[in-house]
Formats: sequence, structure tokens, C-alpha cells
Amino acid sequence: MTEQPDEKRMRLRYAGTCRVCGASLEARSDAIYERATKTIRCLGCAAPESAGDDRAAEATHGPGPSPAETALPGRQDAERSVAVDAGTAGASARREHQRRRAKREERIRARHPKLGGLILALSDDPQSTTAWHTGALGEERLGRRLDELASPTLRVLHDRRIPGSRANIDHLAVTPTGVYVIDAKRYVDKRPSLRVEGGILRPRVERLLVGGRDQTKLVDGVLKQVDLIRSLVDDDLPVTGVLCFFEADWPRVGGSFTIRGVDVLWPKRLYPRLTAGGPHESRVAEVHARLAEALPPA
Repeated sequence: MTEQPDEKRMRLRYAGTCRVCGASLEARSDAIYERATKTIRCLGCAAPESAGDDRAAEATHGPGPSPAETALPGRQDAERSVAVDAGTAGASARREHQRRRAKREERIRARHPKLGGLILALSDDPQSTTAWHTGALGEERLGRRLDELASPTLRVLHDRRIPGSRANIDHLAVTPTGVYVIDAKRYVDKRPSLRVEGGILRPRVERLLVGGRDQTKLVDGVLKQVDLIRSLVDDDLPVTGVLCFFEADWPRVGGSFTIRGVDVLWPKRLYPRLTAGGPHESRVAEVHARLAEALPPA
């Protein structure tokens, strides 16, 4: 079967329904994702080419809404009908790292036609380039674990582009307890800690320190993302910001904390929260699809 330009073959993350024949498709089975309608069809159904296919579907399925119509949100449970591109964790950071490395190599080889290869072999990338590699590693590692935990009641999105901005959101997790905006950070052997200044005679100020350096800007970034997600979901759905530190120097006892409403913790402390039950289980699929449409992959 030949794929059309506006479609692609993919392995389903969740169970779905073929919009043409109505057959049930299990999670991890292959199907064709149709970008225009954000629906899927089984490999045995050819792409419709004319209105005649709609008439044929009506003759097959009888009066009432066709499988294509029931695949639209509101006609059928979003869990079964809408194929969502969850994105690739760390994709934009990985692309930026590769772009910077390629530009550096091009620049050095142009300046030193004979010795360029030797210079590249004996020198390291600048910190501004390796930082993108470090960031991509953290996002990829967290993304793999989130994908393993994913289920009909825990749905994830990775590396989502914020419209009108060059920024992106590392991970979103839609769960029965609400939506989690997760920023993955890899600070090897550095301890995150909370410093509180003022309080009685002066205004209380909370600062995030990582390895003794002020990194409160990380909290500011997550709070902006939380505000964006709150504008996209219903007011009664909790939205929580998370800074998840990999390979940090966490103490044996305690360690996690909350700063200005943002939870600062490590992966094993995060996962049980995402898999816990809650009052919003019936809304997970719909909210997940809504966020995926509003925030395309970066």
C-alpha cells in the first residue's frame, strides 16, 4: 500500500479504531496516521480517493454516522479514535547540538584546510555546544521512562513547541490527578537546594541553588510554561510544574522541596505521583488530545 503525502505509517502508542472499517487496533500495532484529520486507519484499508468511498461506507455500515465521523472528538471516546503524535523526547535539543557541531566543523575546516581534521580531533566542543548535548541526554532518558509508564490513564507528550516562541516544553504528563509540566535537568553531582531569605521584616524570597549557584531562572521558566498550560485546559484541572534533576547529589534522606509552587525532585520521586489514581481519570484522553493539537512537536 502506497502512503499519501499527508499520512505516515506509525506504531500506535494507544489502542484505536480504523476510521474506514471501524476495526479495533491494539496498542503497539502498525497503522496509517492521517495528519489532516488526526485519525488512523488499518493497513488493510486503502486511502479514500473520492466521495464515492463515503457512499460505500454508508452502504456498508448503514444509516447514521460513518466511522470517519465517529472518529471525530465528541463522537467517540478520544482514547480510541484520535491518534496523537507524542513527539520525540530531546529532539530539538539534539538537533541544535548537531547543528552547532556541524557549524564549528565547517568553520574550522574552512580556516585550516590541511589541519582542520587534526584540530577537531584534538579539541573539544565549547561549553555552549556541549550544554545542548547534556540537555538532550536528560530529556531522552526521562522520556524513555515516561513512555514505559504510559497507559490509558497516563498519557505523555514530549518536546512541544510553544507557539510564537523559540522555547519548548520538555514533557507533559496528563494523569488522573492533573497535568504535570516537567522540565528535565541533568546536573551531575550537584545538589539542588532551597534558600529562603527575609520573611518577618523583609519580603520572603525563595531561591533555587544548584551546586551553590543561583538557578532561580529555571523556576521562572517552568512557571511560564505552567501558565500557558493552564490557559489551554479547564480551570478546575490542576497543573503542576516540576523540575526533575538527573544524577544530582541528592541527600539520602529528604531532599525534594517546592519553590513557588514548582516541585523540585528526582525521577523516582516523580513516577509514583504520575501513576497515582485521581478524580480526573475520565478526562485524560480528551485533555491529552487538546494539548497535542495546541502544542505541536518541536
